[in-house]
Amino acid sequence: MTGVRRPPFVLIDNSVSNETIEGLRTLLEHTERGEVIGVAYAAMLKQRGYIVNTAGEAHRSPTYSRGMLLALDDKLAARIRGQGL
Repeated sequence: MTGVRRPPFVLIDNSVSNETIEGLRTLLEHTERGEVIGVAYAAMLKQRGYIVNTAGEAHRSPTYSRGMLLALDDKLAARIRGQGL
């Protein structure tokens, strides 16, 4: 056994996410066609960091944005409970 210690588990995969790239490309395509007028987002970074922000109409309409984010929270809660895979 070497002297190098490894963490017991990895919480976040640090590899490039093709699924994330494709999702962002799709969002950009909809935005370029004028279909998306604002975004409220959270993005996971390596080293357990994150970014949260708003842009466009989502920035100008914080109440509506909070409602969208609560809908996302509900969707994620359902996934945790195994109801929305």
